[in-house]
Amino acid sequence: MTRTLRVATYNIHKGVQGIGPARRLEIHNLAVAVEGLEADIVCLQEVRKMHRREERHFSRWPHLPQAQFLAPAGYTAVYQTNATTRHGEHGNALLSRWPVLGQGHEDMSDHRFEQRGLLHVTLQVGGHDIHVIVVHLGLIAGSRVRQIEQIGRFIAREIPAHLPLLVAGDFNDWGGKLRDAMAHLDLHDCARERVATYPSRLPLTQLDYVYARGLHPVRVTVPRGPTWARMSDHLPLVADFAF
Repeated sequence: MTRTLRVATYNIHKGVQGIGPARRLEIHNLAVAVEGLEADIVCLQEVRKMHRREERHFSRWPHLPQAQFLAPAGYTAVYQTNATTRHGEHGNALLSRWPVLGQGHEDMSDHRFEQRGLLHVTLQVGGHDIHVIVVHLGLIAGSRVRQIEQIGRFIAREIPAHLPLLVAGDFNDWGGKLRDAMAHLDLHDCARERVATYPSRLPLTQLDYVYARGLHPVRVTVPRGPTWARMSDHLPLVADFAF
């Protein structure tokens, strides 16, 4: 029997939008929106574990870390810090409707000005093991090339070649220049054509991707509209797979 697996990736901009005194808290709206995606797996970037300054500024700042706060009822939240700053820390997260079998992390920082990492989670989906890597790649083109090479080494070392694999996140890939490098790793873009996810108010380019091995994509959508444009500077990308 063919099953459908829905996977979403979303850079949530730390749950806050705006600059300076005009910034506004969007984490509560994001929680409703994430649940509304009805995804089996949600890959998140720029997720706050804690931030002392924002806790003081916003009276409704959640008591839970953002990954746990955003997880719909019945989902498991997996989080890993990538960056530690003066006031707090943030990183990648994965929310799963399916059981989590294991998790890992690897530092992917290419230089001292950007703290980056990958989150690796193993899930049991309908009796099948599926591996998921959540990434947020660097702002410099050369860094992204080296980070893709590092992802390849990680996969070869940690993930059996015969098992399904998803690599999702904010690739900061202007123009889809990393597609060929990912294809060399036997990871293929779930979208047949580019789908704009950034900036959210006037989407012009695709920075967010879901790459897959051993899963067949059947549909890709990007939710749009005023509400989505308000909550983050990115739009989510949602991919349905048959497996």
